[in-house]
Amino acid sequence: MTAELPPLPLEEWLPTKETLHRYAQIVGKVRLEHSPYRNHWWHVPLYVSPRGLAARHMFSGNLSFEVTFDLIAHELEVITGTGGKAFFALENGLSVAGFYRKLHAAFDFLGVDVDLGNPNPFDLDDDRHFETDTEHAAYDAEYVDRYRRILGWVDQAFREFSGHFNGKTSPVQLYWHSFDLAVTRFSGRRAPLPEDAGLLSREGYSHEVISFGFWPGDANMQEPAFYSYTAPAPEGLTEQPLSPAGASWQGGSALLLYEEVRKSDSPKDTLLEFLESAYQAGAKAANWDIEDFEVKPSV
Repeated sequence: MTAELPPLPLEEWLPTKETLHRYAQIVGKVRLEHSPYRNHWWHVPLYVSPRGLAARHMFSGNLSFEVTFDLIAHELEVITGTGGKAFFALENGLSVAGFYRKLHAAFDFLGVDVDLGNPNPFDLDDDRHFETDTEHAAYDAEYVDRYRRILGWVDQAFREFSGHFNGKTSPVQLYWHSFDLAVTRFSGRRAPLPEDAGLLSREGYSHEVISFGFWPGDANMQEPAFYSYTAPAPEGLTEQPLSPAGASWQGGSALLLYEEVRKSDSPKDTLLEFLESAYQAGAKAANWDIEDFEVKPSV
């Protein structure tokens, strides 16, 4: 076990996680409206930073700005390309509605004309607008710091894993709609899509992918876990072997619980072993050219 990876039992920080998730959705919707388009929705996610999470380099007209969750100081910070800066505290009792108002006030103070986007939560089974959500107001700084430390560790491991593949690869990015940190590999081939596929799927899954990620847990998966899935899902995928021993197939996805990684003798090696086995499973079942995509050391 390593001190770098603290325990993160979902039940002990669930109210905080649900509040932080909604904060992230608010900032993510600003990023959606104010970032130049990129394929596969790559202009939309947040990114791990040394101090937390960042919505990088957005634009309002000719004015550039960034929004950062500083999860060490527990502040939300907005900076502009003209030297402006505004921030407010992230603390227990700050409701989603309060966060929404304070963020809007920060933009107004800095003279940044922003569209905060659709005020409805996305895919959270919650019909309350952000402006009126006073229920979600928990912020446990200790657990937020644990989450930050885990994200930093996973981001580094995912980026190392990305270097083992010489095909098209996404950045390591946090998808604020589902609150998972993910990285995706592409075969380069177009993927068939059903005629009724929505906009999100049409762009996100326009090509064959094998995706890998980390969930902090939710109603469906009630503890933190690493995952991988192949899309479109090829026949025989779940018949492929996975490693280490704690990994398993669950509903078409490969899963390895965070606790299995955290408590192992070498957490990074354990995670990389899982990611590689999930990639090999998907690539073999989907008939990717594994040898051509392999990165071979030059020395």
